[in-house]
Amino acid sequence: MKQLMLGNAAAARGLYEAGCEFISSYPGTPSTEITEEAAKFKELYCEWAPNEKVAMESAFGACLAGRRAFCGMKHVGLNVAADPLYTMSYTGVNAGLVIGVADDPGMHSSQNEQDSRHHAIAAKVPMIEPSDSEDARNFAALAFELSEKFDTPVLYKMCTRVAHSQSITDTAERKVPEHKAYEKNIQKYVMAPANAIRRHPFVEQRMKDIEAWSETSGINRIEKASGSGSEKIFDVPASKIGIITSSTSYQYVKEVLGDSVNILKLGMVNPLPANMIRNFAKGLEALIIVEELDPIIEQFCRGLELGIKIYGKDILPICGEFSQNIVAAAFKKEIHSGKKLNINIPVRPPIMCAGCPHRGMFYALNKLKVTVFGDIGCYTLGSVAPLSAMDVTLCMGASFSGLHGWNKSTGADHEKKSVAVIGDSTFMHSGMTGLASIAYNQSNSTVIILDNSITGMTGHQQNPTTGKNLYGDPAGKVNLEALARAMGINRVRVVDPYNMAECEQAVKEEIEVEEPSLIISRRPCALLKEVKHNPPLVVDEAKCRSCKMCMKIGCPAIAMKNGKAKIDSTLCVGCGVCSQMCKFDALKGTSKN
Repeated sequence: MKQLMLGNAAAARGLYEAGCEFISSYPGTPSTEITEEAAKFKELYCEWAPNEKVAMESAFGACLAGRRAFCGMKHVGLNVAADPLYTMSYTGVNAGLVIGVADDPGMHSSQNEQDSRHHAIAAKVPMIEPSDSEDARNFAALAFELSEKFDTPVLYKMCTRVAHSQSITDTAERKVPEHKAYEKNIQKYVMAPANAIRRHPFVEQRMKDIEAWSETSGINRIEKASGSGSEKIFDVPASKIGIITSSTSYQYVKEVLGDSVNILKLGMVNPLPANMIRNFAKGLEALIIVEELDPIIEQFCRGLELGIKIYGKDILPICGEFSQNIVAAAFKKEIHSGKKLNINIPVRPPIMCAGCPHRGMFYALNKLKVTVFGDIGCYTLGSVAPLSAMDVTLCMGASFSGLHGWNKSTGADHEKKSVAVIGDSTFMHSGMTGLASIAYNQSNSTVIILDNSITGMTGHQQNPTTGKNLYGDPAGKVNLEALARAMGINRVRVVDPYNMAECEQAVKEEIEVEEPSLIISRRPCALLKEVKHNPPLVVDEAKCRSCKMCMKIGCPAIAMKNGKAKIDSTLCVGCGVCSQMCKFDALKGTSKN
């Protein structure tokens, strides 16, 4: 049955139809919905893992047990999982293993713009790349077949635009293949050096075999030009132009140029089909490579010495996400400006939500003028004005480790003027090892876990500290206080971030001690459905002195109007943080109905 389906939902549907039975992932935009949508099928076991490395290793274990398995992550998550990936290329699989990775050109929700195709090339594993929802569904099943046929993990690459756009796709019945029995094979699965040496030639031959398969499998296809050929592109007749593209770039090319040019649409981007490209180029006068981010296809084509002009990053940007207009501009086509509003819309920079439990702690850190090592999460917004309470954010888990190195290097000059912050989910992801290093190597570091009882940035997924699994059912719950003490942290204290005096006092005291210390700033995210809010606050204009102290916490529910503070009752959750700022008692709670 044909349906309009989100790309990530179509991917999940494809996993279901292909008989996948085990899914372990770590949430990361734009990949998150694949696992969330898959969890709606009762036949699939789905879970959130503490991090991407654990997810991939768990999926590997499931495939060894003879069940088709999947793990999903965003592009930076693949960095975390690179260790098992590169060695799984050597071991191969038993049942099929598919690894979903979603790139984020344009960095809509990411700290870098890396191209995951590099991992596929370096790990020497195949990578397939859907261009719409129908591809996303079909390629999921194809990835499992490819995995089992060539004894390899398969990288399944999405991007933000394909993952979060909708297009028409069909559906099919679920087919679960017969479970593959596990057979003990030390030479295949134990990657001691002597065994790994013998497996490397297998990897090299496998990539050659997969390339040969891709030449005729239909995953890559040629679309011949059907125009009159009178139109010219770069002084070359359109019918003599060939475009090689993939993913969402294919959609932009079709929208801008239609059938006027010859197109080689790549569904497999590693390994690339050398013979198919050579045959495609025959009789053409120019080849144009349309690919987002790095010139991987372009460099491959240049290496083939095709004897014709090749265009690529000389006409298209290497940075950012493509669009129809960017492609149109590259081909000197009409740029559609679209419709514009004749009003000035105020800039709305990203900011922490009204009632965010992190706001009180960040205000205290800003007030104390400490250097703050930050981490990846919605609390990264603590770096935004007016709080501006974060100095550096690198990657998941780096805050604790970075602070440790900072303090060991600078000693007493800085250790009493610096802290690190991390969220509860990020701490479980990769912050524990940083805390272990602080305890083991004894730096006088004060670290803060911002525990909002959820994985907030990616849309409220559970994590090992919440006591609930992916389905919301009761699950094992990590006790952060007990864990920290077990790791060797003797000073552990819990504060309520809505109590600003308590937060400031805790930070003041802990940075003065001559040993590692941990502060847990604990209050659930204000957006959680189960959180009960107080009535919104109101401003007593007679008492308001227009001092704007309440504006210093950066709450979107507070504004200045006609010289007085004004609270938006539709946003305010009655947290009371702003009332603690007011020296004139002008901010009051309302009575409950």
